[in-house]
Amino acid sequence: MEESLQLQIQRFEKLPSPTEFASQIESKNVPAVFNGCIKDWKAFVKWNPANGGLDHLQERVGSSTVEAMLSKTAPVFYGDIRSHERVQLPFSTFIDFCKQSMRNTDSSGGSLLQSERHHDAVTDVDQESMLSGDVPQQIYLAQVPIMNSEDRERVQLEGLREDIQTPTFLETKELASINLWMNNAQSRSSTHYDPHHNVLCVVAGSKQVVLWPPSASPFLYPMPVYGEASNHSSIALENPDFSLYPRAKCSMDYSQKVILHAGDALFIPEGWFHQVDSDDLTIAVNFWWRSNIMSNMLEHMDAYYLRRILRRLMDKEMNQVLPKASHGTEKLKSTYELPSNGADHGCCDLNPACKKQGLLGKDLKLHELEPFSLQALHELVSVVHDRVNITDQSQCIQSTPPNDSKVSVKHECDKTLTSKLFFLEDDPVAKIIWTFDPSTLQNVLLAMAHNFPRTLEALMLHLLSPVGAEVLTRKFDEVDQHTTEDDRNKFYQGFYGAFDDQFAAMDAILNGKELFALQAFKDSLDKFLGVNIDVPKPSIR
Repeated sequence: MEESLQLQIQRFEKLPSPTEFASQIESKNVPAVFNGCIKDWKAFVKWNPANGGLDHLQERVGSSTVEAMLSKTAPVFYGDIRSHERVQLPFSTFIDFCKQSMRNTDSSGGSLLQSERHHDAVTDVDQESMLSGDVPQQIYLAQVPIMNSEDRERVQLEGLREDIQTPTFLETKELASINLWMNNAQSRSSTHYDPHHNVLCVVAGSKQVVLWPPSASPFLYPMPVYGEASNHSSIALENPDFSLYPRAKCSMDYSQKVILHAGDALFIPEGWFHQVDSDDLTIAVNFWWRSNIMSNMLEHMDAYYLRRILRRLMDKEMNQVLPKASHGTEKLKSTYELPSNGADHGCCDLNPACKKQGLLGKDLKLHELEPFSLQALHELVSVVHDRVNITDQSQCIQSTPPNDSKVSVKHECDKTLTSKLFFLEDDPVAKIIWTFDPSTLQNVLLAMAHNFPRTLEALMLHLLSPVGAEVLTRKFDEVDQHTTEDDRNKFYQGFYGAFDDQFAAMDAILNGKELFALQAFKDSLDKFLGVNIDVPKPSIR
C-alpha cells in the first residue's frame, strides 16, 4: 500500500484550462481541490440561506416533486438500499424543513428537540412510507437530478440549471449528470466510490471529505461486487466492528481529509472511496462524467481486461506473502548462525572455482561441497526428517547411507498439514529455501538427489506446501537467469533424475504453486470485490 501514501491531494487557487485539467490532473486520477471555484455562480448568492436563498429555491422549483432519502440510522445515511427508504415529496416541503431547522437553531442554539418536531411540514408526504423518528432530521436530498443525459424523465430540478455554470475546466467534457445535494441537519454519507469522475461544488455551508485510493479497498471491505450496493464499504461508520473487519483498524492510515467551504470544488476521480460529512443546511452540486478509460473501453475486451486485472491483484497478494529480502549467504548466516570460515560459498557458472571442478556435470558428493552449502544441506535435511515419520531418527547427514533407505513418509497426515501452509513464516522448509541464492540451491538439491534421494522425494512429493512450491519455482527462475542453457539442463536432469516418477515431482511442484495462486485469487476477491468463494451459496427453493 506504499503507493497509497504517495497520492497527495493538491489545492489550486487558480482554475486550470480544460487542457491543463485533462493532462495534468484528470489523467493522474488523484483528487484535487479548487478554492473559490464557483463564487461567480448566480447560485452562490441566490441560494445562500442567510440571504433569503431558501425563498428563491422555493419560488424557482418549489412545485417540483423530488425523491428524498430517509434512514433510521440518521445522521448517517448508508447507500445500501436495505438501510434507507426513498420517498417522493414536494421540494417546497423540504424547504419548509430547512426553514424550521433554521428557526429552531436560531432560537435554541441547538438541534431540534423531541417536543419541537415539525409535524405540519410533512402533511403532503405519505406518512406510512416515513420511517419512525424525527422526520425533518432524517431526511436528505441525495443526488437529485438537475440534468441527466441518459434519462431526461428522471430530471426533477431542471429549473435550477440557469443558476449554475459548468466549471470552465469541464467545458469539453460530455457530462453524464448534474445533481443537487442538500441536507437540513448534520449528515454523514457512508464510505463509497462512484463509477464516474466527479466534481463536487459546495454552494452553501461546508463539507468534510475523507478519501481513499482504490488500492486501499482491502481496508474498507467493499460490499460484494454482485450486490446492490457494491460500491459501498461494509463497515458501519458509527460503530465499526473490528472483530469482523480487522483490517479496518488501519484504514485511516491510507486516507486523506479535505475541508470544503462555500465556493470550493473537489475533483473525486472514479473509484476513489470517499465519505462526506455535511454541516447544518449544506447545499452542493456535483458534475459526473465518464473517464476516457471507461468511455473508450471496447466491450469485446472486457473479459480480457478482467483477467489481467485479477492476475495483477493476485501477483500483488503473492508478493506480499514473500517479502523482498537480500538472498544469499548473509541472509542465511543471520537466520541460522552458520559458522564463518572465509570459504567461497555456492557453486554455479558465476563461480570460477566451480567451473573448474565441473560439479554441475556429475553427481555431487558430500565431501565436494563447500562448507557453507554443506551446512545449508544439513539444515534442510534435518527439517525434512523432523517433519516425516523416520524409522531411525539417529541417522544424520554424515552417517545416512547414500540410498537414503532409512526414511519413510506418513503420506496422508503430512500432506494434509502442509497443504494448508500459505505463509512463509509458517513453513520452515520454505523459509530455508527462500534464503538460498541460485548457486546454493543447485548445490543443495543436487547433493540431496545423489546422497539422499528418498529425503528429496519426501520433500517434493509429501512436504512441499503451497508457499514452498511458490518459493521453489521462484528460485528455479533465479537459477535460469544466472546459468547457461547447458548448465541449466544438467541441473534439472540431476534434480529430476532422483525421482522414480519425474512427472509426479513436476506435478507436485506445479500443483502446490497453483494452490498458492488460488489462495491469492480468493484473497483478492475478498479484499477488492467483497466476495468469499469459500462460503457455500444459499439453496434456491
